[in-house]
Amino acid sequence: MPTLRELLDVAIDAAYLGGKRTLAYFNNADTLVETKSDQTPVTQADREAEQVIRDRIARSFPTHSVLGEETGSTDGDPDYTWIIDPLDGTKSFIHGVPLYGTLIGVEVKGQPSVGVVYLPALDEMLYAATGLGCRWNGRVARVSNVDRIEDATISCTSISRAIARSDAFERLTRNAKLVRGWSDCYGYVLVATGRIDVMLDPAMNVWDCAPLLPILEEAGGHFTDWTGAAMIRGADAVATNAALHQQVIATLKAEKRK
Repeated sequence: MPTLRELLDVAIDAAYLGGKRTLAYFNNADTLVETKSDQTPVTQADREAEQVIRDRIARSFPTHSVLGEETGSTDGDPDYTWIIDPLDGTKSFIHGVPLYGTLIGVEVKGQPSVGVVYLPALDEMLYAATGLGCRWNGRVARVSNVDRIEDATISCTSISRAIARSDAFERLTRNAKLVRGWSDCYGYVLVATGRIDVMLDPAMNVWDCAPLLPILEEAGGHFTDWTGAAMIRGADAVATNAALHQQVIATLKAEKRK
């Protein structure tokens, strides 16, 4: 039975290798962009990076289960499930914006226990495992201490989709100090490292957030769905520091759908 430290070490290595693979296609005008059945874009970088990650996991844990965004599920030991998003933020990647990431999460007996986010173009690595703390390029990562919405910086992957969903985003951001659209995993990295205070998504897939629950919790914050339930399989997601969590969730729970 592997320890969380052993799982984390492999996850870090796999994310680094997969992320580095994406750089071969980043800002490359010849990179082919295709459209998947769900109308989201995919590139050769997504597919090759996922294979690199799967190969690295298999070398250490060949019997474990794996779920990848691009190639689906590989059945194995149900006590250990690796969840991969080889390139979170493909739209940013396509446009040459460096705020995309390689994500790996590990569920141990159904509990999100290990998380790694690697930002290849920025060379930033954020990682955590339950009880082992959260680190950002080797140093301790902590959320901010901001305790008033009026002093908070809030970000959202798709502001237009959040506004179209309900009045919650507008109510939440009405009195915020600063509102920005730092998207996808990058916004959650900013919360976990104390650079912003709230990040939210009105729609979410499990591979988009698999590493984020252990990362945010080990950094002293929260990662939940919009009802406040700590999970990675919710329909939406929000990350906050500890001080703002109840205020933010109260606003999201009171949303009026449009």
